[in-house]
Amino acid sequence: MMSALMNTATAVPRKPVVISYIFFAALMLLVAMLHLGTPFVAALFSYLALRKLAFSRRRWVAMLLFIVFMAALFSGCVFFLKRAVVALPDIVETTIPTVVQSAQAHGIELPFTDLNSLKTVAMDSVRDALGDLGNYVRIATKEFAFLLIGVVIAAGIFLNPDFETNEERRNRGANLYSIYTSEIRKRFASLYDSFETVIGAQIIISVVNTCLTGIFLFTFGLRHATVVLILTFLCGVLPIVGNLISNTIIVCISFVASLKLAIFALIFLLVIHKLEYFLNSKIIGGRIRHPMWLILLALLIGEQLMGIPGMILAPVILSFIKVEMQKFGGGDPATNRPARARVERRELTPV
Repeated sequence: MMSALMNTATAVPRKPVVISYIFFAALMLLVAMLHLGTPFVAALFSYLALRKLAFSRRRWVAMLLFIVFMAALFSGCVFFLKRAVVALPDIVETTIPTVVQSAQAHGIELPFTDLNSLKTVAMDSVRDALGDLGNYVRIATKEFAFLLIGVVIAAGIFLNPDFETNEERRNRGANLYSIYTSEIRKRFASLYDSFETVIGAQIIISVVNTCLTGIFLFTFGLRHATVVLILTFLCGVLPIVGNLISNTIIVCISFVASLKLAIFALIFLLVIHKLEYFLNSKIIGGRIRHPMWLILLALLIGEQLMGIPGMILAPVILSFIKVEMQKFGGGDPATNRPARARVERRELTPV
């Protein structure tokens, strides 16, 4: 029976690969339909952190460093939220009169005329999106639980990424479960490689952008520079859209100081983003370059399917699709073998 199984696998060598792609696509569809984008993204980020913290073969050291890192991250989030609760309303309150006066001078009609009317517009939008406060608390609690689940899943994969134990593989030898799970594992290893490449580069670029923005904010003494700086870093993880959000906030608070400073801030930010394009090409290279319209389309689809987690995953999925499709191009037509030697594969194992 084992020989028949091996003959079948030899006769149809590509079937496990095809099934693994179908399984992967079905899982991504389920993640979108069941609104599981938050734990999925949390698992990817946590696994990325665990791999970067794995300085030695001792996994418990990486786990200990990861726990310290998560505790520091949680403390940072609490610190940021406390500051943001005070800073963001103050930014809005000081910005709105200036924006309203400038809009009236140029004949632009806004949906609000003062802080109270803006609050009304904002609250109406929140009520339409979330319903009532109880529903909001329920959603926030569920998302936090999903975050924890994603972190636990990443830790479990880091400690034991195999579908089978070594003893099971030795005793049972080659079987359908081993063959198919091996291919499925390769698909997720490829997805993680795309995530590490795209998000890792995005984080580096966001750090550079945040440092340069911090120089601008503190040089001109703009209010709430710390909160704006953290927002700049967080928004930098989102391609294109994140920069628009952070840039709008920076230009608005600069506009409160003076029109000249707002214009200078806009020019400064444009120069920074030109530098980002250069860094993007140097860090990522030509492997995952996509036209802007394709990235924007992916961001729109990702946002509709999974919200912010979908926007984070959109460029990653694009990269994954491109890398996987490139594995089946440029082969030898005589043998019909794909040129896979050029593509680097990495298993989901600790460094």
